[in-house]
Amino acid sequence: MQTSSVPQLNNADLFGTHQFIGGAWSEPNDEDLFEVIDPGTASPWVKVKSSSLKDVDAAINAAHAAFPTYSQVPARERARKLLDFDRLLRENLDDIATLLVWETGKPFDEAKGEVEYALTFSWWYIGEVERVQGQTVKGAANAAIRFFTIKQPIGPVALLTPWNFPVALFVRKVVTALAAGCTVVAKPSPEAPLSTLAVARLLEQAGFGNGIVNVILASNKTTPAIGELLCSDRRIKKVSFTGSTRVGRIVMRQCALSLKKLTLELGGLGAYLVFNDADVDKACVALVANKTRHAGQTCIAAQRVFVHRSISDVFAQGLLALLSQVKLGHGLDPSTTLGPLETLSGKEKAIKHIEDARRKGAQILTAAVETPTQGFFVTPTVVLGCTKDMLVFQEESFAPIINLTLFDAEEEAIQMANDTDMGLTSYVFTKDASRLWRCYESLKAGNVGLNVGNTTSAEIPFGGLDQSGFGKEAGIGAGLSEYLIEKSATMAL
Repeated sequence: MQTSSVPQLNNADLFGTHQFIGGAWSEPNDEDLFEVIDPGTASPWVKVKSSSLKDVDAAINAAHAAFPTYSQVPARERARKLLDFDRLLRENLDDIATLLVWETGKPFDEAKGEVEYALTFSWWYIGEVERVQGQTVKGAANAAIRFFTIKQPIGPVALLTPWNFPVALFVRKVVTALAAGCTVVAKPSPEAPLSTLAVARLLEQAGFGNGIVNVILASNKTTPAIGELLCSDRRIKKVSFTGSTRVGRIVMRQCALSLKKLTLELGGLGAYLVFNDADVDKACVALVANKTRHAGQTCIAAQRVFVHRSISDVFAQGLLALLSQVKLGHGLDPSTTLGPLETLSGKEKAIKHIEDARRKGAQILTAAVETPTQGFFVTPTVVLGCTKDMLVFQEESFAPIINLTLFDAEEEAIQMANDTDMGLTSYVFTKDASRLWRCYESLKAGNVGLNVGNTTSAEIPFGGLDQSGFGKEAGIGAGLSEYLIEKSATMAL
């Protein structure tokens, strides 16, 4: 491990670059050394070694060996351990947020918000642990027959997490697996591994060491081979992956040989419908919050905004006024409200989308803000008059770009919104309750926001349709069931 500078943490033990296997922290054994970049300066701040395939095999073996014991730990004891983890994460919230700023570029307050969001899942699953129950059914045709079901943890699981919300999504996955009684091998993204390692240290302190939770590291170079091993090894019984649809298809193919259970939370081309009877101010505020959260780098971002023609000018100017109030800067600057994109390739893609829309006839409205020249910053932009042939309509921008497409009728808006093979999240703004219900039932999306600009919460199931993936995370029973098997028995009296 080599560092150019080290974040100042209250708990210095949370900073580390070693892998966590079988309850022990060790230096990875691969020779590949990769840099973690501070997006706010575009400069590397730490170098990390990748785990080797032998390291990954050891992590899988540790999870496999720990499973028979951990899966038999009583539900209440697992809940107490999760409660200890929740407490530790709260106590170290500022330090975890600081690491997030260095890895992702988020403003510090927003990074704290990510940790607080993660805590909603740890808190939720403390209660969910004891709700895993089977059922008893009396035979319908034969009164002397009884049917029973029990639910049991599926086995060791692999968790593959993305770079945009490395703490929230790791916590959401790991607490679900641990609540179910599964052991874990986790692989964070190469862009943001340090915050996951810090969370793993807290999990260890809460009693989830000794092979229950294992974390291995991978560079962009070694990720394909490491991912394939996790997906193909028969000791791993389930894979949960959040990332792009392209990589999701690869993960699915690699898991097919062992018929591994999968949860895939993939890309989205979220539709955002604003009707002429909507509260325009409310819709503007919600959309700007949606598109500036982590600078637009969220899977639930509103990628395609459909606005009624009669209010389009007012809506566009309202958006531009709000976007012109943001303060771009490094996440550690207290005045910053909007950080950079997380990677250079992300910045280049965003610029490409804007220029493509300009070339194809869109009106480009740029927020009146000062954009830093150092780092991966993109000026908030409104694309007015977006059409289907534009890249910004066809692909996730993952940037603070809001593109507006006009419509005249409800049926037209729904048809355009559904004209995609994605189906993660959509949003509707209208004061007509009947229209809200029609749109909710008609839109092709696993999650629909009705007069709100966010659709994820610990209380409700989250997941997509079609090319946005399958399986659910969170919710009452839904997320937990992804990590369980159900067995039935038949008995004659």
